[in-house]
Amino acid sequence: MYRFIFLTVKMGSLVDVTFKLIRVPLIVQHCPCAGDVQEAAQLLANNEIRINCLDENGMTPLMHAVYKGKADMCRLLLQHGADVNCNQHEYGYTALMFAGLSGKTDITSMMLDAGAEIDLVNSVGRTAAQMAAFVGQHDCVTVINNFFSRARLDIYTRPQGVDPEPMLPAGLAGPLHKIIMTTNINPVKIVLLVRDEPALADPSALQRCCQVMELLCEQCMQQQDMNEVLAMKMHYLKCVLNKCRAFRQNKDDQLETLLRSLLRGRDTDGFPQYQERFIRDCIKKFPYCETNLLQQLVRSIAPVEIGNDPTAFAVLSQALTGQMAFVEGDYCMTCGEKGADKKCSLCKSVVYCSLACQKLHWFTHKKMCGSLQDQEPKPQETPRLKELKGKGNLLQLSRPTSNGRKTVTSTSRDHSEEDCRE
Repeated sequence: MYRFIFLTVKMGSLVDVTFKLIRVPLIVQHCPCAGDVQEAAQLLANNEIRINCLDENGMTPLMHAVYKGKADMCRLLLQHGADVNCNQHEYGYTALMFAGLSGKTDITSMMLDAGAEIDLVNSVGRTAAQMAAFVGQHDCVTVINNFFSRARLDIYTRPQGVDPEPMLPAGLAGPLHKIIMTTNINPVKIVLLVRDEPALADPSALQRCCQVMELLCEQCMQQQDMNEVLAMKMHYLKCVLNKCRAFRQNKDDQLETLLRSLLRGRDTDGFPQYQERFIRDCIKKFPYCETNLLQQLVRSIAPVEIGNDPTAFAVLSQALTGQMAFVEGDYCMTCGEKGADKKCSLCKSVVYCSLACQKLHWFTHKKMCGSLQDQEPKPQETPRLKELKGKGNLLQLSRPTSNGRKTVTSTSRDHSEEDCRE
């Protein structure tokens, strides 16, 4: 019987654990404060330490750190070579699955950046996204479903074949990857990302980005395990970037004209008609007409009169991010960013994520602000989730992954209770 010191991520210090195994690796982990991370770093400097040792349940130190939400310890363990895809847990859980269960989007992103595979399944055949969906961690589901490896984009920063120049200059890879990885696909938000990125100020830079996005869309459809969802996202982002390029060619350097067009509401109710038509047009231009995704989107949007629910943005957002649309909630009226908490000081009826967004939206909101002030305030309600229904219900949409398995959106609740076993 061997005796080992195991540093846990529980709120405490060293826990002396006795393992009744002939061979058990030595290691590791803890992190209630920065000092403990430094102490762990000193221990990990020992070459005899085995970073991927298992406890009695088959959990590695990284799994413990992930599930407890200890980002600093996760980063340290990864730097020392922790296996992000180890699935020797008694129920086949991986670090990414524990990240989804914990609800920590930053740690979920960290696992993905470290090479976590999204299509690994546990003992009951569930992926990390499905596990996160089962326990209601919708933000983690969105992060997983929208992940796109930077390495796939960096390929275009190197000359291919006989071409002497790369298709994408190295300086554009970072800004473009940031746009691809965004989980907020509101066109205003994407235009703001373009406006605030100096590398994308030149229309020719946007043209190069559009060409790469078109190729990525094509690859998603032609690869062995076709990914319609990612292909649609690439196509949609290309349409927005192309619109930015067109407006900049017409001397709209700061894209103010484009932003005002997307935000301008009709006089009767403030509904942004141009934005709705633009998104519908983007969907109609998707070049792969036979795909199930496109047909479902069209069936959900086509019968709806402009100005009614569901909007094209709500339907598309659900399809691409895997989340239901909120009827009411803390979403910025300008850019759609979640967590908006700044109400209009006059009508108290709309919220914004920042003062800049409020100023940007005022030119159109002021037409409705007075009438909203005259309305009797509604009692405060908890934001309600709304099913986006149509002849083809998007809630049943499956999401192909790299090995051909299907992952469901975060609205699905068809998992067994075994999914939450620890």
